[in-house]
Amino acid sequence: MSHIVQIQTEIRDVTALRAACRRLALPEPQEETVALFSAQATGYAVRLPDWHYPVVCDLAKGTIAFDNFNGSWGAQSELDRLLQSYAVEKASLEARRQGHSVFEQSLPDGSIRLSIQVGGAI
Repeated sequence: MSHIVQIQTEIRDVTALRAACRRLALPEPQEETVALFSAQATGYAVRLPDWHYPVVCDLAKGTIAFDNFNGSWGAQSELDRLLQSYAVEKASLEARRQGHSVFEQSLPDGSIRLSIQVGGAI
């Protein structure tokens, strides 16, 4: 039986965050306090390509802090790719942790289809 799931992503797992950064060939996130344009943020800092300021993930709250000045200081698509990669990595980690098999397929529109085999056929 097939199910379609939509996920609202909260970043709470450092292992999945690190895996998402590896997937995107980004530097490993570092836990630190960083300056954004007019504030500071503390958490795991992820440096996205061509962004002026890092994205900072507060794992306890599941939130991210960033300042890309509506795309002028960093493309929203890079943040979207990070969130997508995190969601894929987190879902895959949890499925494997429960003993399931995970199959991943990249689709032409940029989305990713995960199929999780639970006991029987997909």
